[in-house]
Amino acid sequence: MSKPAHWEAVYTAKAVDQVSWYAPHLDRSLAYLEAAQLPKSADILDVGGGASTLPDDLLDRGYTGVAVLDIAPAAIERARQRLGERADRVRWIVGDVTNLDLPPASVDFWHDRAVFHFLRTEAERERYVALVRKAVRVGGHVLVATFGPEGPERCSGLDVVRYDAAGIHAEFGTRFQKVDSSVEHHTTPWGSVQEFVYCFCVVK
Repeated sequence: MSKPAHWEAVYTAKAVDQVSWYAPHLDRSLAYLEAAQLPKSADILDVGGGASTLPDDLLDRGYTGVAVLDIAPAAIERARQRLGERADRVRWIVGDVTNLDLPPASVDFWHDRAVFHFLRTEAERERYVALVRKAVRVGGHVLVATFGPEGPERCSGLDVVRYDAAGIHAEFGTRFQKVDSSVEHHTTPWGSVQEFVYCFCVVK
């Protein structure tokens, strides 16, 4: 099954709050975003945002440049339905982040919670990082969260790559200056605990 078909099936078969990565609010991501002290007009891209509540919370905080990228149209449609009339204030992008073009220097804050660890091949990771380098402005921020060393080895029927903060940063290279990192113990909707590692960088 292709990647788009796989994720479309996941979001078609399961309720939004029954996928393992679901959280009512992405509090840690929001804390990092606020720490970046961005203007409310900043261009924020949520990569693999799916049906996440992050755009809701960003709109509530007054941000006007919110965009969500996901490979599964079903996930985006669920988010649009939840937001109702406010959905038109978000830019929705359907596509595979490893096979996508974005305008140069068009992003101030790149947010990825739980996409990068699904990139199993070096070629996929290189394409991902190349897109980040192209799309994020100098001085912009990149926040990537993956399963940590004690996190699951598989998710949604797929193998993943687990990282510590140094491992995430090493994939991106010296153009990315590490600002902070942290570990989160995420509780899934059915009560199990998953280790996530966050790496927060600024583009030099």
